[in-house]
Amino acid sequence: MLPKKLHKKLGSRKENNAFRQLGTTTNLIDFSSNDYLGFSKSETIFNKAHQYIIDKKLKQNGATGSRLLSGNHSLYTKVENQLSTIHKSEAAIIFNSGYNANIGLLSSVPQRGDVVFYDEFAHASIRDGINMSNAKNYKFRHNDLNHLEEKCQIERSKNQKDIEIYIVTESVFSMDGDSPDLLKLTQLCATYNAHLIIDEAHALGVFENGLVQEYNLENEIFARIITFGKGLGCHGAAILGSQSLKSYLTNFSRSFIYTTALPPHTLATITMAYEELTSTNQIKILEQTIAFFISEMKCLKLQDKFIKSESAIHCCIISGNDKVKSVAQKLQNKGFNVKPILSPTVPKNEERLRFCLHSYNSKDEITKVLQLLATFV
Repeated sequence: MLPKKLHKKLGSRKENNAFRQLGTTTNLIDFSSNDYLGFSKSETIFNKAHQYIIDKKLKQNGATGSRLLSGNHSLYTKVENQLSTIHKSEAAIIFNSGYNANIGLLSSVPQRGDVVFYDEFAHASIRDGINMSNAKNYKFRHNDLNHLEEKCQIERSKNQKDIEIYIVTESVFSMDGDSPDLLKLTQLCATYNAHLIIDEAHALGVFENGLVQEYNLENEIFARIITFGKGLGCHGAAILGSQSLKSYLTNFSRSFIYTTALPPHTLATITMAYEELTSTNQIKILEQTIAFFISEMKCLKLQDKFIKSESAIHCCIISGNDKVKSVAQKLQNKGFNVKPILSPTVPKNEERLRFCLHSYNSKDEITKVLQLLATFV
């Protein structure tokens, strides 16, 4: 029997129309997945990855253990070196997922007495990792660098020279699609001697190798988190940083140490996804798709309802779980897979429809879904 306290929490979710359930795959037009470039369905990547592990004589289904025991097969070194070269980083260390990477980094690096400032809209994995550490942590208003600077000034005015400050944010926010001013952010970190950590999960692939590299800020970042389950259409994640950071995580990151390594096929898929990224025209097509979506949104006078974004994520604010679920269902009934984002995932009264754009979304699909939205809101 489920304990009464847990029954009560489930009941509360149902009363607030926020109860989550696992869905099934559909044939609806995709405006919900993170498969921005369509790589997850690429037969080219699939076939090349399969042939790659055959050529490397790595025809095995599992890694057999953690990387520190028996699971550190030869592809790990090859792929991590590849990532370091592509992303202009001194070193890279692969984790099993973006969630594992964030909790592994943020639970082990900030020490007792250190301070972590994080954007109030940071992903759950970031907040969970910070909460697992022994450091003090404070949120700052979303993308508000003035508010962040006030907090840094207060902390540095205490003149505790041995205290480290870590600032954590995302280059593209998953629930808003917007971005911080990365140039000003790196300047702020330099002023206050703070270590900057950037999660690039929703930028990789959409902005080729991520926004940090787009602005040539690689050398200004303490750590970057890149994930492969979104724009690259496969699985896993990596932390980019110094060789010393990699050594530290190998010794102290519990989500790295105490988990079974990824199988060879996963690493081969990552390699082939990057190969496809350098040769494909899907990024350019996605850029055009995003521009067309914004243009159509403005033509239909919907721009005031959307959070400003230049990424592949565009969110229409529709307050109230009941209302946003109703609009989403209407769109789904018309053949468009658009998902509602409910509170408590987002703040109450900031519930939204989240449109994820892909290189394979046609202009006709975009026009139709936005025309329907305009009749429902």
